Amino acid sequence: SSPSNTGASVGSFNAAFVPAFAGILAAEGRAAARDMAERMGALMALWLSLLTMLALIFMPQVIAVLAPGFATNPEKFALAVELTRITFFYMPLICLTALISGVLNSLDRFAAAAAAPVFFNLLLMAALVGLTPYLPTPGHALAWGVFAAGVVQLAMVWVAARQAGMALRLYRRPALTPPIRQVLRRMVPGVLGAGVTQINLAVDVIIASFLVSGSVSYLYYADRVAQLPLGVIGAALGTALLPVLARHLRQGEKLAAHRTLNRGIELAVLLTLPCAAGLAVAAGPIVAALFQRGAFDAAASAASAAALIAYAAGLPAFVLVKVFAPAFFARGDTSAPVRIGIASVAVNLALNLAFMNLLGHVGVALATSIAAWVNAGLLAWLLIRRGHMVLDRRCRRVLPRLVLATAMMAAVVLALGLLLPLGLAAMLRAALLIGVGMSGFTLAGMALGAFHPRDVLRQLRRRTPRSAAPANPS
Repeated sequence: SSPSNTGASVGSFNAAFVPAFAGILAAEGRAAARDMAERMGALMALWLSLLTMLALIFMPQVIAVLAPGFATNPEKFALAVELTRITFFYMPLICLTALISGVLNSLDRFAAAAAAPVFFNLLLMAALVGLTPYLPTPGHALAWGVFAAGVVQLAMVWVAARQAGMALRLYRRPALTPPIRQVLRRMVPGVLGAGVTQINLAVDVIIASFLVSGSVSYLYYADRVAQLPLGVIGAALGTALLPVLARHLRQGEKLAAHRTLNRGIELAVLLTLPCAAGLAVAAGPIVAALFQRGAFDAAASAASAAALIAYAAGLPAFVLVKVFAPAFFARGDTSAPVRIGIASVAVNLALNLAFMNLLGHVGVALATSIAAWVNAGLLAWLLIRRGHMVLDRRCRRVLPRLVLATAMMAAVVLALGLLLPLGLAAMLRAALLIGVGMSGFTLAGMALGAFHPRDVLRQLRRRTPRSAAPANPS
């Protein structure tokens, strides 16, 4: 699985840690809260060190299970072991980042934690372009880029915590205090859910390893592009919603909780739907501009672009899951998302088997997107059934207009792509399509009364999604 997929584990940790830390902060003060966070961090550092050491030793056996198709090619197998050993150092870094992000979220400081995934993806792109000429393969550039991005993410949130007066010392003696036991108990369903996600991803890699040579790489490069908006939007919304919803519910403000969730849904659709459509209609130029050089030729670029289109179809669903899940976590329910996640794994596995011979690696990406929509749909259905989510008048009015604005934007970008000369440089072609797409969606959205850019910017500057971007509510 790619490092970006540790998000499930981070989400489960935050779902358990943030309410416990916030409760101690409110009841006993900053000193007691810091003590709890430091002891939790020391415990995490201990078991993560042991886990990393075991993973480095037994990585050949792990790869043999995760990618059995590589066993027939000793060089490919050895390369996979080497690169996975490098990227595994990201695991302890991102887990400690999650701890400090949880502290910042509880203090209503969301900027650093939300920006960290953005820098992860940008650093990976920069490493691919800048380091590839100096390393044996592009895979080495990405692997070291993952490690460097993990260091940068941890540094970002640590500096932010220090500025907030909550710098953590992780060399404390680990202790299973009652609050830490409570966090660990609450994490069990979430960790199971993260395990379900990893099973989903392992199924994808296993099946892709049996397909045409290069399939795993095509999926990885496509996933890197799709993860850029997903990391920016999904992480930011999920990070901000959990403490806000938990606070409203703790204070008995059910109407405010409903309103917050509605605004989160609006913002998710506003930011992801045009991204998904834009990635789909401009996939070829985008992938070519970012990756097409050296051994990654036009055929490889086209194969990755096809996978990107399939991943883009699921982008809104991936982010909506990040919006819906906090509505369960804020109520102390971490088991329902796990049960739904298990159902999505079954869907993913069935579709992978159905699509692999017909669609190859694109079928793997498409199965992932369909499973994400099943996940989001079931979460929404359960929230509605329990009375925890009711789409208000404003949300019902705005969502169809956002869909229409996206369709108009996609039509314009598709037409422009057909009109641009074939000899135009890939980077210029991609820049033109993205620029026209953003402008077209903004103009269409304003004309339809779906939103106003000023309101969007005001909302994004706020710390919480209490009043969302779409304008002219009625």
